[in-house]
Amino acid sequence: MASERILVAEDDELTRGLLVKALARDGYRIEEATDGEAALERLAGDGAGEIDLVVSDVQMPRRSGMELVAELGRTRPEIPVVLLTAYADPSAAMDAIALGAVDYLAKPVDVMALRASVRGALERRRLKRENAALREEVSGRRALVGTSPPMLALYKQIAQIAATDATALITGESGSGKELVARTLHERSRRASGPFIAVSCVALAESVLESELFGHEKGAFTGAVGLRRGLFEEAAGGTLFLDEIGEVTPKMQTQLLRVLQEHEIRRVGGSATVAVDVRLVAATHRDLQAEVAAGRMRADLFYRLNVVTLRVPPLRERGEDIVHLARHFLARQAASLRRPAPEVSPEVVAALRAYAWPGNVRELENAIAHAVALCQRGVLVRGDLPATISGDAPIGGAIDEGWPTIEELERRYIDRVLAHTGGNKTAAAEILGVDRRTLQRLFAKTPDGGATS
Repeated sequence: MASERILVAEDDELTRGLLVKALARDGYRIEEATDGEAALERLAGDGAGEIDLVVSDVQMPRRSGMELVAELGRTRPEIPVVLLTAYADPSAAMDAIALGAVDYLAKPVDVMALRASVRGALERRRLKRENAALREEVSGRRALVGTSPPMLALYKQIAQIAATDATALITGESGSGKELVARTLHERSRRASGPFIAVSCVALAESVLESELFGHEKGAFTGAVGLRRGLFEEAAGGTLFLDEIGEVTPKMQTQLLRVLQEHEIRRVGGSATVAVDVRLVAATHRDLQAEVAAGRMRADLFYRLNVVTLRVPPLRERGEDIVHLARHFLARQAASLRRPAPEVSPEVVAALRAYAWPGNVRELENAIAHAVALCQRGVLVRGDLPATISGDAPIGGAIDEGWPTIEELERRYIDRVLAHTGGNKTAAAEILGVDRRTLQRLFAKTPDGGATS
């Protein structure tokens, strides 16, 4: 049952009684106020933060519901307010929402609509609190940022599954923050005191990845001068995060399936099995169901990995988070340079909102680092942003310069992305949405391929 405390402000005794009865049915603890002034007096004495939500009539003596919303907006903006009115006025409704009310319901009140509105408002408040708690728990480290609806839904999923040991599959585009979601899942779990170990499945050759994950016995191969424990053993009691699981070879898929089924591993060159106590979290930017259909991914491994799926939304679906994220990166970048964080001009805000962000949060972070490095004033201006984002230069150069081929345009775009990442091919591959090996193949198409390192 719910345990939140709701303040009902209504001057009509019969209506107030009906509201109290309807909300008490859902388990809320209800307090009553007979007018707006009495409601404000109760809230002013709410030093312990006991009131979680206010349901208020609009027309009341000694302070109206609109005045109540306005006052709470100044003093207690975290408390959601649902307004009720006998006069269905669209203009007044818009004014109420603009002041900060979360909903505006007409009288006579539809009890089901009221209960749904209250549940939704309290759920959003709980998720915002959890978001703040998650950021506080990982203070000093990279943390999830954002309160857009897709991110609130993600926080809710994290909260629901963190306490379990269920294998989780995190999906999302490159640069969207999949590892950060995995780390947050670990931080919220009962394994938080244990290690969190991340490994990229695309960065290592099969033989190297096998030895990294499972360890090896002395003499297993040239250079194996002693026994080495693998990451499955190192992560005992904690979480092992396998990034880009869609890139592993068929042999590695078979070995990973065995670990998930038997909870044990066999070191390279060894014959004995070793029990492992580890939560496995995997991530991919690929559509693994399509990989299964194409025969590149074992179906049984996919089903073992896909116990719980967390989808990380791309930045283009989080429009209201873009500026908030930018300010977050701005403050962190400025702190690392030991200088005051510059203000953000309206033209920069407009450019950030207008850009499509194919490289997602990672691209935004790089763009802010670029802007801070160039900023010569106390305010970021459009010219401080990378040209691809500010719109000051066309991507790939002018198309009418001799009508270049698609291949030439492709290479121009790759060159511009590489310039943006300072020549870092791994970062460029993330922005382009390809793996590093694919980027190398794109370079190989041209005579000067591979010149940038």
